[in-house]
This record gives sequence, structure tokens and C-alpha cells, in this order.
Amino acid sequence: MDEFTRKFDVVDKHAATHEIMLSVYNSLKVKGYNPINQIVGYILSEDPTYITNYNNARSLICRLDRDELLAELVTTYLDKK
Repeated sequence: MDEFTRKFDVVDKHAATHEIMLSVYNSLKVKGYNPINQIVGYILSEDPTYITNYNNARSLICRLDRDELLAELVTTYLDKK
């Protein structure tokens, strides 16, 4: 039996979501889209074609649970008011 310590990293879900959203936002902006409109369209419809494939943005945003994303957005908005 091997005796060694396994290391694992705890993923900060908020930080990961923030990084994904920033990446998606920047990719949409670079491609000339209005990032806010495109992200809102995606959240409302869950249609990934609202998000560009550029820089793997579509794949990234599809990793996020849409309901959790919406809850986090509302929470963040209300916490800032």
C-alpha cells in the first residue's frame, strides 16, 4: 500500500464563474458583438449560438449552470445596491 498524501484544490465556484464570464465577455467584444445583449440572450434562451466560438467562449459558458449563473448575477446585483 502506497503511503502518500493526495493533494486536491478546492475550486472557488464564484471565482471560476467570474473568470468564465470575463473571458466570454471579452471574446464577444473582440468579435464586435454587444456582450451584454448576447449574454442576456443566452441566459434567457439557453441557445448557445448567442455566444461566439472565438477563444472557446461557447464551450466555456456551457460549463456554467444557467440557473446558478442567474442566481449569482441577481445576488451580486442586490449586494451592490
